[in-house]
Amino acid sequence: NRATKVAMHSFEYQHGRLHCEGADLVRIADQIGTPAYVYSTGTIVDHYRRLSEAFIDIPHLICYAVKANSNIGILALLGAEGSGFDIVSAGELHRVLKAGGRADRCTFAGVGKTDEEIAYAIEAGILAFNVESESELLQLSEIATRLGKSAPISLRVNPDVDADTHKYISTGKSENKFGIAYDRILAVYEQASKLPGITIRGVQMHIGSQITRTGPFAEAVEKMAPLVEQLKARYQIEYFSVGGGIGIVYDPALESGSPGWWQQEKEANRLTIASYAEALLPTLRRLGLKVIFEPGRYMVGNSGVLITRVLRLKQGGSKQFAIVDAGMNDLIRPALYESYHEIVPLEQAKAGALPQKYDIVGPVCESGDFFAQDRELPPLKPGDLIALMSAGAYGFTMASNYNSRPTPAEVLVHDGETTVIRARQTLDDLTRGETIPDWVMTSNRS
Repeated sequence: NRATKVAMHSFEYQHGRLHCEGADLVRIADQIGTPAYVYSTGTIVDHYRRLSEAFIDIPHLICYAVKANSNIGILALLGAEGSGFDIVSAGELHRVLKAGGRADRCTFAGVGKTDEEIAYAIEAGILAFNVESESELLQLSEIATRLGKSAPISLRVNPDVDADTHKYISTGKSENKFGIAYDRILAVYEQASKLPGITIRGVQMHIGSQITRTGPFAEAVEKMAPLVEQLKARYQIEYFSVGGGIGIVYDPALESGSPGWWQQEKEANRLTIASYAEALLPTLRRLGLKVIFEPGRYMVGNSGVLITRVLRLKQGGSKQFAIVDAGMNDLIRPALYESYHEIVPLEQAKAGALPQKYDIVGPVCESGDFFAQDRELPPLKPGDLIALMSAGAYGFTMASNYNSRPTPAEVLVHDGETTVIRARQTLDDLTRGETIPDWVMTSNRS
């Protein structure tokens, strides 16, 4: 039995049951049902402060990437810490404002901003649009001029650096849809400087997500440095945004086994906040600009778990299946990215219990509806509760109602106190807003 920490420092076994900041996850599951997401306040705050303190000797702003987890309870928590926000839609800006966040601390990214979204963000007074194309720049100029306002911008540079991550979350190579080619940037800034309704504010890059080595970040920042210096001299830019992408540990077996992995210094170029800061600070200090960071997964990924209950066991021809009440509609990462999540029982197995291999699968009618395959776990039985660890990022925020399944509840824990920050959907919620046309109801049916 693992006697101490599980995947992150705010989740641990106490008296044989998994707890989050002192709150018993079995009790939470019994009270609000399953599946359910549970998040640790302490982990989120700790990660925010750890990143901010690592760069304390240079001017900086952390803009949390709302797409990672957009619950307004979590946005309010980060806003109270002083966080800005990286948004990719009008809906995310609406969430930030609803949570008490400031529009002038929001950067707006994304390749497909609509006219309505742009107008909404300009009127709200956002910090800047991260411009992804020359056509978007013209679109911003036209809308801002029509509104009698100015659109603050930074151009997103594609530095053509391989982030060495999954192809679906790589964004900084020349074949990706994001950003403007490095060799086109100076010409596009010159164009921007002459357009009405445009205010040049900074420059931005983002090379990908779930990057677990310092090398790609250091390479990209070093490659960008001469360009940033030119932009500072020509256009007096205020900041350099280095984007996000800081990876987290999903599989503790990749680490040394120490429960304090987040405090360890770099090993073999393994990314920690200490090694990240060490790699970037010399160049960033030299540039003499405010630096914006846009982390998402790093901030919330290891703060959350998805609790699910075993419905039944099924013996296949060569496999044993544990069928649980959570599905790919609740957490799509394993189906979408073949992602790994550590899985642990909420109640520790008895001493001497021999592990068995299971495919952990959900009830959704898709062969891809699985969370793990051939995973060794303590013996399971119907009714047992398990936790999918490191599910705080791109979990609920990517959830759907596929198979007409209500979305799960979300719970935030603070020093042992629990708050339901999103109620579980009801069956009535599934059809809310839908309408049967009158002609269907009155038509003759043979």
